[in-house]
Amino acid sequence: MPFRTTIEPFRIKSVEALKFTTRDERKARLAEAGFNVFQLHADDVLIDLLTDSGTGAMSSSQWAAMIQGDESYAGSRSFYRFRDVVADLTGFAHIIPTHQGRAAERILFGCMVQKGQAVPNNAHFDTTRANVEFLGAEAVDFVHPSARALSKETPWKGDVDLPALEAWLAARKPGSVPLGMLTITNNRTGGQPVSMQNLRAVSALYRRYGIPFFLDAARFAENAWWIHRMDPEWQNRSLADVARAMFGLADGCMISAKKDGLVNIGGILCCNDDKLAERVRNLLILTEGFPTYGGLAGRDLAALAQGLREVLDHDYLHYREASAHYLAAKLDAVGVPIVKPFALHAVYVDARAMLPHLSPQQLPGQALACALYEQGGVRSVEIGTLMFGRTDPTTGRQTTAEHDLVRLCLPRRVYTQSHIDWVVEAFAELMKRRDEIAGLEVVEEAPFLRAFTAKLRPARKPAARPLAAAT
Repeated sequence: MPFRTTIEPFRIKSVEALKFTTRDERKARLAEAGFNVFQLHADDVLIDLLTDSGTGAMSSSQWAAMIQGDESYAGSRSFYRFRDVVADLTGFAHIIPTHQGRAAERILFGCMVQKGQAVPNNAHFDTTRANVEFLGAEAVDFVHPSARALSKETPWKGDVDLPALEAWLAARKPGSVPLGMLTITNNRTGGQPVSMQNLRAVSALYRRYGIPFFLDAARFAENAWWIHRMDPEWQNRSLADVARAMFGLADGCMISAKKDGLVNIGGILCCNDDKLAERVRNLLILTEGFPTYGGLAGRDLAALAQGLREVLDHDYLHYREASAHYLAAKLDAVGVPIVKPFALHAVYVDARAMLPHLSPQQLPGQALACALYEQGGVRSVEIGTLMFGRTDPTTGRQTTAEHDLVRLCLPRRVYTQSHIDWVVEAFAELMKRRDEIAGLEVVEEAPFLRAFTAKLRPARKPAARPLAAAT
């Protein structure tokens, strides 16, 4: 008889002490941070679910690889080991390291995107959208209709809305779409996976229009896991086969290695086009470093190469699913409205549904994130109007995102079941007094990526009716 309990497929070899604070202390820290959880000192956070980017624990094999890292400025052994691992994983001809994913975005878009053009995607996340818009181009999302029903258990909510994308491409002028993208898994819509069928169809569509196709593949292993788990065609194939098939449908990819690379820093930019690769390397030399280190130390490249070998381990991804399911099921049981199906890297809470007394302009996602920190010292992140909306400069009103979510990210190989139980208990207490949670308003904001640095305060009066959702 199989065991009902899924255990961590590792032993804990090193520990880090956590700091406990009082509720009054946390209340003061929030005010000092301008009610922006990004501005909190990490030492004042008990359980940090802000992001899964660069926050995971590395394995003993990764630490051993770091000791052997070659710090030669050009042509180090660590680069060639890294290159060979990525080439075997993806099949792409050109493998270019960067210091993190947004550097890969900036360099790729800087080489391909011009003012007045448009870049389609299933859903651009914040830095990707910002890097497109900074160049004067438009980032256009084609979210699958099923993703809008947050609480419905529908598979493949990360898919592109293919009919909408096809109609949009047909109406565009030739040359106005420099590249097409697909984000796997789809972080904007709750970490939802993209099906192999949708990947194939999107690839074929871009090829029909002669548009280069790039994957935003920060969580490629988690997307491969869902295809392996749910698609009968791939259930008897290795996870490496699934990943290689996904990458084989594209002309290139960008990867924030701080996610499924299982490292604390690093990024990857891959392509097959020789001329594009030359332009990318020239820009990389200008801003990142020599192409065989790309802004990374040799030890970082060595740890990344090992992490990419480990991330497609079946036992690890099975444990990753079980951990996310545990958190999702516990929150669901105490009445917290969550996005379904649950993701692997995070569980998303529907803040509008949990705090219906707050209008979208009162930033219910950010209000809930602040309340969660005050209640239990748990840091999360808002995925909603603060992150994707803006303040209209004429009216001073907020344009609102389609949804206001709170993302509870699960750093890889970091927290245990008791930590997650603590998070659930904090939410259970918030559910009891959710009507008391007050809204917030923006005091200061940057023109791009405002969620990182914005200053907020408790809302002084009920907000007016929201404007149309931001696109």
